[in-house]
This record gives sequence, C-alpha cells and structure tokens, in this order.
Amino acid sequence: MGKDTGFLELDRRERDYLDPKERLSNYREFVVQPSDETLASQASRCMDCGIPYCHNGCPVNNMIPDWNHLVYEGDWKNALDVLHSTNNFPEFTGRICPAPCEASCTLNIIDQPVTIKSIECAIIDRGWKEGWVTPQVPEKKTGKSVAVVGSGPAGLACAQQLARAGHSVTVFEKSDRVGGLLRYGIPDFKMEKHLISRRCIQMEAEGVEFKTSKEVGVDVSFKSLQENYDAVVLSGGAEDARALSIPGAEMPGVRLAMEFLTQQNKRNAGDDETRAAPRGTLKATGKHVVVIGGGDTGSDCVGTSNRQGAASVTQLEIMPKPPSKEDKALTWPDWPVKLRTSSSHEEGVDRDWAVLTKRVVGDGETVTGLECARVEWVDGQMREIVGSEFTLKADLILLAMGFVGPKKAGLIEQSGVELGPRGSVEADEVSYATSEPGVYACGDMRRGQSLVVWAIREGRQCAASVDEMLMGKTELPR
Repeated sequence: MGKDTGFLELDRRERDYLDPKERLSNYREFVVQPSDETLASQASRCMDCGIPYCHNGCPVNNMIPDWNHLVYEGDWKNALDVLHSTNNFPEFTGRICPAPCEASCTLNIIDQPVTIKSIECAIIDRGWKEGWVTPQVPEKKTGKSVAVVGSGPAGLACAQQLARAGHSVTVFEKSDRVGGLLRYGIPDFKMEKHLISRRCIQMEAEGVEFKTSKEVGVDVSFKSLQENYDAVVLSGGAEDARALSIPGAEMPGVRLAMEFLTQQNKRNAGDDETRAAPRGTLKATGKHVVVIGGGDTGSDCVGTSNRQGAASVTQLEIMPKPPSKEDKALTWPDWPVKLRTSSSHEEGVDRDWAVLTKRVVGDGETVTGLECARVEWVDGQMREIVGSEFTLKADLILLAMGFVGPKKAGLIEQSGVELGPRGSVEADEVSYATSEPGVYACGDMRRGQSLVVWAIREGRQCAASVDEMLMGKTELPR
C-alpha cells in the first residue's frame, strides 16, 4: 500500500465537467481529467483492504489496489500492464462503465470511494499518449481459424484474445463500421469513436480481419461459417427492443431510442444517416421530446435531444422513484438501487417516476401528446391510481425501455442454437458452448442486455474456452 493514512487525510475528488453551456454546443467528450499529482494522491486513498471487495465488484476482476499503488508511486507503465492483464479495453470502461467497483469499495461505506474509474481512464490514456500500447503479435500461428459474429465489446475482446493465442480470427460486422453499440449506441459525448478505431488498428496488426457490412444470416450464411472455420463465436447484441403496446404507438413520431442515437452518431461520423433510418430520419430540434425509460439509454436520449435543440425533454419511468441514498448496511458491497443523476440529466430534463403510458395522442401521422396515469406499487404489484390521468405535450416519443434479447431472424434462426427462457442464446458461463458443436456465445446475445464491462469479461472467458477446445489446453486468462 502506497500511503497508510491516505484515506484518512484526503477526501474523494472526482473528475470535473465542462460547463453545460459549453458542452451542449457539440458532441465532444467533456470530462476534465485531473493532473497526475491529483490522481496520485487519489490513488493513495486506496486502503489495500485485506479483502479487496472492488475485485468482486468489477466484472473483469481488475487488480485495482495494485495499479492504484503503482500510480501513487508514479510507475504508470507498470500500472498499464497490470490494468491490461484483466481488461482489453480500459479506455472504454474508464468512460462508460458505471463503476460497480466503486460501489464495492470499502470507503463507499462512508460515501468516499476511491476514484477508481478516473484513475483507470488516466492510466490507459497515458499509455496511448506515451506509445506504450502496441500490437501483441503471436510468435507463431496455430493453423486454426475462428469466425466472430459481432464487433461489440464482447466480440472485440474475444477476437483479440484468440488472435494473440495464434488463431486466424475474422470478425463479421453487419454495420459499415466496427464497434457495435459502442459505435452507434453510445453518444460521442460519452465516448468518442476514434478510441474504437485506434483499437481496431492494433487488432489488425495482431492478425484480426474485419469484414464490415456483412450480416451473417443475410449477406453471409451461417452454414458457410461452419464449413470454413474451426469455431464460430456469436457475440452480437441484444437488439430486440421492447415495444410500446398502447394505442397510437404506430405513429411516425414514436421511435426506438437506438434509431435516434444511431442516426446522430452517423451524422457525427460524416456517414449517410439514412442507412440507419428505415422509417425516415429524425431530430429533436424544436420538439417537445418524451423519453420513456429511466435507464442509461434514456439518459443518452436526453443528452442527445438537448444537443439537437429540443424545446423540452421529459423522461418517464414506470418504477417508483428510488431513494437518494442507499442503506449501506443492507446493500454494500453489492450494487445498490438508488437515484442516479447523470451528466445528461444535469443538462436539463423533467424526470417523473411511477408513470404508466396509456395512449399516444395525434392524428395518425403527427404526434401531439402522450396520455399517462400515475401508479403505485404494492407488494411488488403495479396498480393504477384512479383519477390520476394527465397528458404531456409531445412531438417526439423515444422508446428506451430495454431489450428482450437478440433478434431471431437470420443469424439465430440459421444457427439452430437453443434459446434460454429469456430468449437469449443458451450457453453456460464456463464453456460458453451452445447446443451446436463448435459454436459459442458471449456478451449480450448470451446474457441479455448488460454492461460493457460484462461483455468484455464474457469475450475474454469465451476466448479461453474456444482456445482450449481447439488446442486441448489454453494459457489465455479468464
């Protein structure tokens, strides 16, 4: 441990944000990274606990006390090596992970957790700046080949690990650019896309081949993958969005959140947004926007709507408003249910909880409002409150209500893999093998809608299982 009394002497100091007026004028990242000296002092607050609960809180089991100590000592290069030993893409998680590790930090008992996420991001950004992140080319090739379907964080992590083991890896991506929801689901102001492109260059140097605009099940048959590769990994996302089943939901002004977010990301990249707009392009400019869904995707819609110049933004959640502070004795070190206010919320939004949507108001072509009612939850059951109906003004309604699993048409149907009770591909967390020989599944396609850090974990573990199947043993870390 770097400094025995660090956590006693220093308070938590998080990263700063640019002023909302400045950041709302563009789609660039707006986090202000602390100085190296501040980061070192924050790293000194790590207690090096006898039981490091942050390890269990982190899905990839980052060795957090180790690289905290190295940052405190000024040994950034070794800190990067330790960080990369468990996480292929810390520049992704250091920006968009909600940091369950910090919730598990012992100092979170007093609401002063170590700034793990900030330090993680600073380590990898320093590594790229100094030129320490280089391709890890295998010493020899195995002669085995693997097809990875989907280039989100699970597919990228799996592909990189397998390539470093010496296998010939081809990643198939249906979109025109690599990255999956990292590319088109996460707004640029949360994570700029050059970070993905930079990793792709590294992975190509390590031997990974990317085939974009190739949708398996449409442009490429699944059978051809089985015939031409020694193993196939299904690492697509859980893209089947939950629908809004109320009268009027079929109107053009009611749209899926991912349509909205993807189109803006394509605009930012200078691409043709109409390719992601089967129902036409859309913008929130000058409109009264209602976002249905209180999670991260809904928050991203809020931030994007404000940048597009929406007249107003309202976010609805059907669940009751969570407490502003959790009961530590009941929840720690697990991830707590509590009120979370994102940077997008701080930029301007009206939030409302325990609201049931009942009917979209309009003339069949143009949306003008949304009829709602308030509900109460009794013993886990929802009950509408009589006489609580109200109508919100709305020109654009964005659906951010989560996902129900992977889309079944094409890839899943052709593969013949068995599905679990929740509609995801059935595969366990040890072998990641599906019901089809030589076919594996990881990430959201297997576990359902989840976090980027969980996808990276599953991609790494799946790669180890595939390598063991192909070679009879594996040295890849899980």
